[in-house]
Amino acid sequence: MCFKLTAKNRISNEYYALTLLIFLKLDFKEKSLCYNDIQIIIVNKEQFIIPLEIHPTKNTTNQKINGSLTVIWRNWDSKISKDPEMVYVSSVNAGEIKGPHLHTQRNSYFTCISGKVVFIIKYDDEYIEIETGENDSQMIFVPKNIPSAHINLSDGLSSVLTLADIAWKPDDNEMKNISFDDYDWSKWK
Repeated sequence: MCFKLTAKNRISNEYYALTLLIFLKLDFKEKSLCYNDIQIIIVNKEQFIIPLEIHPTKNTTNQKINGSLTVIWRNWDSKISKDPEMVYVSSVNAGEIKGPHLHTQRNSYFTCISGKVVFIIKYDDEYIEIETGENDSQMIFVPKNIPSAHINLSDGLSSVLTLADIAWKPDDNEMKNISFDDYDWSKWK
C-alpha cells in the first residue's frame, strides 16, 4: 500500500526533492510514482495548460506587422489526443460563474478569445486556478471526469472558444452539475 503525497501533504523535504528530480527527467501528464511505499503525486496547473503558437501577420504591401494568428488546433499537431468533434464559443457575463460541472465522456479544451476568465479545476481534492485572457497564448485542458468552473473577471462579456473531443447532443446526459462547497468564490468579487 502506498501513502499519497501531494503539495498539501509532504512527508519530508528529501522525498519531495527526490520526486522533483525524477519528474524533471520525465514528461507525462500525471506526475505520480511509488517510492519506498510512498505514493508521490505532484499536482500543478501546468498539466492543464497547453501553450499555443502565435505568428505575426504582415501587411501584403509594406510587410509591416498588422496583427497576429494564434494556432488553436491543427490536424497534425499532437496537442490534443483525439481530434475535436465539436467547436463552439460560449460567453459569460461580467462577474458570473459557469459551472461547476464535469463531463463524464468528453475532454474539453478552452481558449479565452475576449475578456478575461479564471478556470477553477478540482483535481485530487485541490483547487487549481488558472487565469487566462484574450492576450494569453494558452489553451486550458479539462479532462473528462474532472470538475471545473470558470468566472468572468472582466467588466464586460468574456468569450471562450471550446474544442470538445465528443460532440454534444440534446439527449445525452454526460454533463453532471457539481458543487464546490468548500471553495472561496468571494475572492473573485
